[in-house]
Amino acid sequence: MTNPQSVYSVQSISFNMRIFLICALFIHGSVQQKDKEAEQFVCPEGTQGNGNFADPATCRRFYQCVDGYPYLNRCPSGLYFDDISKYCTFKAEARCGPIATTPAPSTEVPLDLAVKCEPSECQLPYCFCSKDGTLIPGGLDPDNTPQMIMLTFDGAVNLNNFELYKKVFNGKLKNPNGCAIRGTFFLSHEYSNYAMVQALAHQGHEIATGTVSQQQDLQNKGYEEWAGEMIGMREILKKFANVSRSEIVGARAPFLKPGRNTQFKVLEDFGYIYDSSVGVPPLPIPVWPYTLDYKIPHECKSGTCPTKSFPGLWEVPFNAHYVESFEGGHCPYLDQCVLHNHDSDDVLEWLQEDFSRHYEQNRAPYMMPVHTNWFQIKELERGLHKFLRYAADLPDVWFVTVTQSLTWMTDPRGVKSLNNYEAWRCDNKDLPPAPCNLPNKCALSFKLPEGNFTDTRYMETCSECPNQYPWLGDSGGTGIPGKDNYIPDNLRRK
Repeated sequence: MTNPQSVYSVQSISFNMRIFLICALFIHGSVQQKDKEAEQFVCPEGTQGNGNFADPATCRRFYQCVDGYPYLNRCPSGLYFDDISKYCTFKAEARCGPIATTPAPSTEVPLDLAVKCEPSECQLPYCFCSKDGTLIPGGLDPDNTPQMIMLTFDGAVNLNNFELYKKVFNGKLKNPNGCAIRGTFFLSHEYSNYAMVQALAHQGHEIATGTVSQQQDLQNKGYEEWAGEMIGMREILKKFANVSRSEIVGARAPFLKPGRNTQFKVLEDFGYIYDSSVGVPPLPIPVWPYTLDYKIPHECKSGTCPTKSFPGLWEVPFNAHYVESFEGGHCPYLDQCVLHNHDSDDVLEWLQEDFSRHYEQNRAPYMMPVHTNWFQIKELERGLHKFLRYAADLPDVWFVTVTQSLTWMTDPRGVKSLNNYEAWRCDNKDLPPAPCNLPNKCALSFKLPEGNFTDTRYMETCSECPNQYPWLGDSGGTGIPGKDNYIPDNLRRK
């Protein structure tokens, strides 16, 4: 007679085994499906077979094609792949692919188009260009040209990043003339602590303007919108960070989307010296900054670059960051390259190879642009510090602000004459005042023009607290909407 307990046990084992087999088959099928998806992706043929391409299945991943073979990559946490710019960025900015490569129609009438560079008619200090943007100013040899490194930081300065920035600029890293290294900050308004901004300016760092609101689609807006964003930001910095208008001479468009001719007309009218918003595709030889007297000497990655001539206005372009194998992809901002699986030594080696394309060739300034994101991954932060120490030990490397680099370009001089170069000295006493010991902590009412509710925003400044949170049209925070009316100096009544 069969034991009922043993029958029950066998049936239980059989049932459990069936469940196990079903799960195993499901998992196996999922893995096979993923492998099949990877196998199905085909890189473009020919010279277009290298680079980054959207994953048809999800915006969180992309394929990196190297010599026609696809490698699957994932964007860092919180970022998404933009199939137009070909790098990982914030979700609100990302244009999910695959996107057909049809050129976007022009939204401006192409009148008074800039012509190609005429070196014989473009003379320093007021004009600089070359046919492909790769020639060294003054005809210097690379070995006699200082390798300038420009550390630039975008966005608000506040408790989330101020101490991290102070660690970069702790006074231990020096230029060959003994001066501590400096950087350039492209400030946006929302959540900025202006006592901290004033401290950075007092230490000799350059303060430049981003925009007040970091609004999307600004590249398609008009003159008044651009003036409100950039000139408004300059006014906020003057009033609440005690940085004079004459010291704020550079600008950067949000999300590296220049405003076509409109933005540059605003910069020209309001006395800016340079813009730094134009992206350069991955090129074997990097591009030097140039004036906008002539046509841009490279492809415009954003499709919204100026087409007219703006004599004497400098463009400090974003040379793409990448290594020969395209590991990590290519990116304008360093934190948009996919280096999240690397340790600090890997990050150091990646930065060294990227840097060597400048240092071993035409010595074009090596801009290192980052957001706070970079410092949120400890391996990236440590790798950056290792690279900074490595570069500072090289005898002909100088860490300079963007304006300092352009000052050198207007009057190029060899590496042996730079230790006493006036523009790069650090004994300049004409700096913004030191911040106060006890800044005002302002709790201010804030209501977006299109919003239906009032919020509270907090702002720290050594100046008096305004009536309400400063914003577009009311950079002083008076509480009178539309109070600002920006008129270029050349149009003011005498």
